[in-house]
Amino acid sequence: MSLSLDADQLDRYSRHVIMDEVGPAGQKRLLDGRALVIGAGGLGAPVIQYLAAAGVGTLGIVDDDVVERSNLQRQVIHGDADVGEPKVESAARYVDRLNPDIDVETHETRLDEGNVRELIAGYDLVVDCADNFRTRYVVNDAARIEGLPVVHGAIYKFEGQATTLVPGGPCYRCLFPEAPEPGTVPDCAATGVLGVLPGTVGCIQATEAIKLLVDVGEPLDGRLLFYDAMDVSFESVPFRKNPDCPVCGDDGIETLDGIDYTGGCRVNAD
Repeated sequence: MSLSLDADQLDRYSRHVIMDEVGPAGQKRLLDGRALVIGAGGLGAPVIQYLAAAGVGTLGIVDDDVVERSNLQRQVIHGDADVGEPKVESAARYVDRLNPDIDVETHETRLDEGNVRELIAGYDLVVDCADNFRTRYVVNDAARIEGLPVVHGAIYKFEGQATTLVPGGPCYRCLFPEAPEPGTVPDCAATGVLGVLPGTVGCIQATEAIKLLVDVGEPLDGRLLFYDAMDVSFESVPFRKNPDCPVCGDDGIETLDGIDYTGGCRVNAD
């Protein structure tokens, strides 16, 4: 890996380059890095914004939705002029304006069990900014098979959570073995969400992704970080790998075949 940075890059990333923990080598790791962001909405917006600013050289963005005016209260990479446009295209334009070093790979599709392994192939890590349980379980299961880390985030009204799921450590199913039944957990369209909340949680996710790409610090492996905006409090709850986990346990899966991603997203015992 060449450590050479051109004059513009030395200027743009100077605050990284002068850090002992990053330096030219760490910045080159970022520029050579490939991160896939699932969702270009509330959480995806700050993740895309800060990974692009940091110089993560290739950003993949997966989203099948279009920009709506109600998104603009929190999805800060989209603007009024983008209403009606695909979110992946709006996000790509934002990144292009922010940092010409970044290659954006847009995937205007809904991620599911049929295309997930093809979508995540070739990336160094996945940042899970999905807004539904089905996608979270599909991403977790496929990434574990492919040996990719996943930086997870979720938000609800005034509360958020984040964790990092690395190969060899506990996975999302070790935390939540099954999804709640559809309709039992309302989404933000029904309950609302504080506009700045995804910015806080998304910045934590971007931080974790950058640390993984640079290979510095300790990730949120085996720790679920809770944030409550009402009293500005953080709580870190440890969790362990479940040896009986059907995905990452001693008899973990090697394929997504046979997994029912409706209802509780259960892995069949046989």
